[in-house]
Amino acid sequence: MLIKRPDPIPILPSEITDAGVHARRRDFLRLSIGAGLVAAAGQPLLPARAQPPSGERLSIASRTDYAAMEKPSDLEDVATYGNYIEFSFDKETAMGLANRRLRVRPWTVRIEGLVRQPRTLAIEDLLRLAPLEERVYRHRCVEGWSMVIPWVGFPLSVLLRQAEPLGSAKYVELVTATQPDTMPNLRSRQVEWPYLEGLRLDEAMHPLTLAAVGMYGQTLPGANGAPLRLVVPWKYGYKGAKSVQVIRLVEREPQTFWNKAQPEEYGFYANVNPDVDHPRWSQARERRIGEFFKRKTLPFNGYADQVAQLYAGMDLRKHY
Repeated sequence: MLIKRPDPIPILPSEITDAGVHARRRDFLRLSIGAGLVAAAGQPLLPARAQPPSGERLSIASRTDYAAMEKPSDLEDVATYGNYIEFSFDKETAMGLANRRLRVRPWTVRIEGLVRQPRTLAIEDLLRLAPLEERVYRHRCVEGWSMVIPWVGFPLSVLLRQAEPLGSAKYVELVTATQPDTMPNLRSRQVEWPYLEGLRLDEAMHPLTLAAVGMYGQTLPGANGAPLRLVVPWKYGYKGAKSVQVIRLVEREPQTFWNKAQPEEYGFYANVNPDVDHPRWSQARERRIGEFFKRKTLPFNGYADQVAQLYAGMDLRKHY
């Protein structure tokens, strides 16, 4: 797909200040060496972050730590640094706008396509669909930064089974919200809206794949994909569709947002693979937000024991 880029070109997610420098900038300043380090790296200091909004407390039935021995990232970091490109290509601008403007009530989620029982469920019904679990997952972004997040939700398979997928269904396509009056970038013609993501059906039905309705014990902030988002912990973060409104069962592999926009950089599978670099970044190491030094990236983001069998026999360099 050929993308027309007007002049000036908007800031892309990959061009924003490195997350580690961003998260530690106040520490650097307190030590009176931050400005020098930032200048040496050619990175501008960023404005102070907005505080994350407070959500409603959720009733959690069980808690499981899938990132054992790793400290969860600070809520302030998670809720104020990330991508929501419908609002802006700049991370901080996007997160601030999404937290203030995204409308999350009323909200319905439609399950359609190759199913026996198409369903439309209000978010209030979704919150009662299954006991809510808190799962502490690693989160890895393709640009090189990572987090540890206590998500709250239930397996996506619970939601899919409500509609009874047909035998011909091989993939799941997720369609995210479009609110032209709140999302400035929907006017951009550089990319094709809405934001679409997809999984193979067996990936979507895997027990680790989460339909998340909250994090840190409360409902999701707008910037993190309220009121319902996808969480697939062994894949890069761009697979985690935010503010999902349609779940469609299909026979063929969906054309997903970033794969259509930049297919040479963003594959359909997006499995965390330290041995396959992004064309512009190494994926061998990552920087945990809130930390300065990098750490080794783990295959499948540390979940190889649970999910590697899904890709037996596949060339993971080709199917990136």
